[in-house]
Amino acid sequence: MPGIIPHRHCVVCGKAIEPDKIYCSDECEDVMNKEKKRQRNFMIFMFAILIALFILMVLRA
Repeated sequence: MPGIIPHRHCVVCGKAIEPDKIYCSDECEDVMNKEKKRQRNFMIFMFAILIALFILMVLRA
């Protein structure tokens, strides 16, 4: 399309940014890093619950 400058959108807030960037600001990068850490901790918690349930099943059998 003529007249449209090549760009991407920030993965956090959706603002138009340069094509070689992922985030529009340090604040958006911090938000994404906190979200990734929260997701990682949730996965570790769920894995621990799965292991605990497996151990309970084995001990009861």
